[in-house]
Amino acid sequence: MAVTLALLAALSYGVGDFIGGVGGRRSNPALMPIAVQMVGVVTAVVAVLVIGGTPTPHVWVWGALSGVGSGIGNVCLLRGLAVGRMSVVAPLSAIITAALPAVVGLLAGDRLTWWGWTGIVLALPAIALASRSGSGQGYRMTDVGYGLAAGLGFGLLFIALDQAGTDAGAWPLLPGQLVALVLVLVVALPQLSQASDIGAVVRWGGASGLLGGCANLLFLFATGAGQLTITAVLAGLYPAVTVTLAAIVLHERINRSQQYGLLAAAASIVLIITGS
Repeated sequence: MAVTLALLAALSYGVGDFIGGVGGRRSNPALMPIAVQMVGVVTAVVAVLVIGGTPTPHVWVWGALSGVGSGIGNVCLLRGLAVGRMSVVAPLSAIITAALPAVVGLLAGDRLTWWGWTGIVLALPAIALASRSGSGQGYRMTDVGYGLAAGLGFGLLFIALDQAGTDAGAWPLLPGQLVALVLVLVVALPQLSQASDIGAVVRWGGASGLLGGCANLLFLFATGAGQLTITAVLAGLYPAVTVTLAAIVLHERINRSQQYGLLAAAASIVLIITGS
């Protein structure tokens, strides 16, 4: 069950990122993260009402920390992709997003089979390759900084959701989404200097936010059903989904590195499932 939920989370994250990226091209890119995060809050409220549960201080604290991670990750990733080299920022953020929680899980006592270890080891470079674009020649330390900060933020999101647990149902998502919304507003509002097609923002941002909120919910319950090391790495395969959609829908060319990454990602999934 944990593997299935984690893969569904990766699918939802990947499709949501694709939709958000397309929406950012067709509307105000500064307004898009706000719309995404607002819908994420609504999704969390609905999940709490449907699933129920009783929040505790532990849940509120870890839920809020997940929001700090989500907010920092989104802000740094979007900024890094806008002003830096995507071929540096994207793969670095993706690999740290998966690797940091995996290391934390292992230190906390996660145990893997030989097949699981092989799948994890293969998945990490697969994530980096699948999210890599362009030649990657020449970059600044600021590119590394944005990628590192984004990866640490999203890694914190995964770790915090795992620590929050599922005893309180979907409650950890609500403080997380609220905190992330505040962080995004602080960064994005000063940049709103151009007129926007509100309808486009609502459509694209709403769809992306809904998928992102569902992905967080799926990951929350995936970690509740299985080990953080496995669920984080599987959910971290989301760049493969985004790249595949870009190739199919937008007819973007998949470069050689991405082809290797997609093949390695598929192989890692098979290995992890075999070892679960």
